[in-house]
Amino acid sequence: MASQTATSAPTRKPFYLRPPWNILFEISKLEKLTPWNVNIAYLLRTFLSEMEKNGPEKVDFRASGVALDSSALIYLMKSKLLLTLQEPPAPPPKIPTDFVPPPLFLPLRHELTSTTIQHLLEVLDDVLKGEKLLSLNPVVEQHPVLPAVTDLLPQFDRFIAELEMQVDKLYAILIEKTGGQGIIDFTTLSKGATRIEALRMFIYLLFLAQDGLVNLWQNEETEELYIAVGKLNVGKPERPTS
Repeated sequence: MASQTATSAPTRKPFYLRPPWNILFEISKLEKLTPWNVNIAYLLRTFLSEMEKNGPEKVDFRASGVALDSSALIYLMKSKLLLTLQEPPAPPPKIPTDFVPPPLFLPLRHELTSTTIQHLLEVLDDVLKGEKLLSLNPVVEQHPVLPAVTDLLPQFDRFIAELEMQVDKLYAILIEKTGGQGIIDFTTLSKGATRIEALRMFIYLLFLAQDGLVNLWQNEETEELYIAVGKLNVGKPERPTS
């Protein structure tokens, strides 16, 4: 009876499948959300903190790769919106400031109607008063709702430049350790680094692998990650046959 209760108990989901990180792992929701409503910096920072709590031996590299890929997709959506913002919006319709007085129906025929000089003077005085009041009303300035594109682009450019600098720095370290061509394991590469630094190093390796500068593979038995630098014919090692 106790074993049946233990097997029927629901398993606890990983933290990254719960809000707010689950948005990075549900691809169907990424295309429906508004990119500017997603704080990528907060999600990645808290993701690293939660991953750090699990300890270095329980780092989920696959989940980290998916989170990075989703973050890059959201940044791409933001950059596309920035490109559409380069075209200035149509100016609001200009409110006419010239007052057009109503027409004065002067008598055409003495037999149909009649008017007096005093009546004409009163109508002209009312028109002049209305025009003077219109000229005293302040003109409301129209302020743009969205920030200028020139204010958003420098922040995005600085982020990309910093990311490229860190990736190039890691590639230079790999070249130095392997002599330009060779294989090194992730444990040796990240020796002396903190858990957060090791996780960031893994993210930079994904960028290098995407550019074709390195090859990555993981030993299924030891779960050790290996990095191949240079043009090497790398494949999974064959298991010895008994």
